[in-house]
Amino acid sequence: MSQIASAKTGQNRRMLLIVSVLTVCFFAVSNLPWNLDDYDQAKQAFVSFQMAGQQRWLYQTTPDEGTKASGGRHSPHHINSKPPAVAWVSAALYQLTRSWDFAWRFPSFVAALVLAVLVFRGARTFGDLPALYALAAFGLNLLSVRLATLVRTDMPLALVTFAVGLLMFEKIRTRTSWTTHDRVVLFVVLTAAMFVKGPIVWAFVLPPLVLYQLLRNWRPDFPNAWSGWVPWIASFALFCLWVIFGIRFIDGFYEDVILNEFGARFHEGIHRSQPLLFYIPHLLQKFAPWSLLIIGLLVVALRKTKAATGKWLGNLSPEMFWLITWALGGIVVMSLIPSKRVDRIFPAIPPLCLLLAAQIKVVMADNVIRARRIAAFAIIFAAIFTGAYAAMRVADGYRNHRDALAKFAVEVRRIATEEHLRYEILP
Repeated sequence: MSQIASAKTGQNRRMLLIVSVLTVCFFAVSNLPWNLDDYDQAKQAFVSFQMAGQQRWLYQTTPDEGTKASGGRHSPHHINSKPPAVAWVSAALYQLTRSWDFAWRFPSFVAALVLAVLVFRGARTFGDLPALYALAAFGLNLLSVRLATLVRTDMPLALVTFAVGLLMFEKIRTRTSWTTHDRVVLFVVLTAAMFVKGPIVWAFVLPPLVLYQLLRNWRPDFPNAWSGWVPWIASFALFCLWVIFGIRFIDGFYEDVILNEFGARFHEGIHRSQPLLFYIPHLLQKFAPWSLLIIGLLVVALRKTKAATGKWLGNLSPEMFWLITWALGGIVVMSLIPSKRVDRIFPAIPPLCLLLAAQIKVVMADNVIRARRIAAFAIIFAAIFTGAYAAMRVADGYRNHRDALAKFAVEVRRIATEEHLRYEILP
């Protein structure tokens, strides 16, 4: 028995190494050749550029500064609508490395790697094998590899959002009360989330938390996950200070940030409105095969529970209920907002990975061999599917010269320097 256990441990370690290497490689290369032409990357890049070049550390503009307002999307001032935390990191990295490509993309890349580690460590509570599959689910899907080096705030937002939910999961799992240290940590993480992308973090953790706390009225055995109001109010108060000073002292901040960026997302018009179920098919496809595996295992588990207890949720543990509400709550809330884009649902991916780990543990309790076969097939399929996607993106990028504009700009600057010429960018 010890020899069999040792062999399985060695096999798990080899699989962990393979999955880790594939994850890092796919994260690093999938967006080559690097450019700023799509996914609003230029706007995020311009923010840190203004910080380093013009010392605009709190409020910045978009690259359209100086042009006329068009389409109702911006005021004539073109104020940048995102909080500045990620841009602060990029500006600091540029001062150290003098490379904008590195400074712009390193925050998302590091956030992706840290998030992968947190997912793996969080899933270790269900066992080594489920943790391996949770890591594979996070690293080997189309959304993660695309966002890992984009000049955007989606990956850092997913990191801090997951950290908030993971704190609550640990409180539920360990059945321990909130301490002052825990509340300070939660306050720091919530504040970071506020200054990465604003109160959107609430959409992914507050609705699941409210639902979980309500269920405690019928399930007194469920431990308390609520930290109290102080971390939430204090972090939001700091964010409100940034908003209030912007409204008071920055021309165009109210129109661009409050009305057009925040308020307009709740009705059709300025932003891209999509159907209610827009995210579902995209998640099924971009998170495949893990999305299909989660649904399949969930249906089997619910039917088994129904047959044994007469209730769909008869034997559901607090940990499993929190993971289900955490993973699905954000998807439901974001689906209710008319303005939709696939990247905005990415913070739901890490809790889905933890949910998968919990499901694998349940399957292993019934049939270890079947669980290993199912998960091994999923890893192989995901590696091929994600690898093909990454390879096609890179090949298409180089074949169609996706970085042509970046190369052109570099050449213009080189010639201007050598010939002592002046150049001007015209709207």
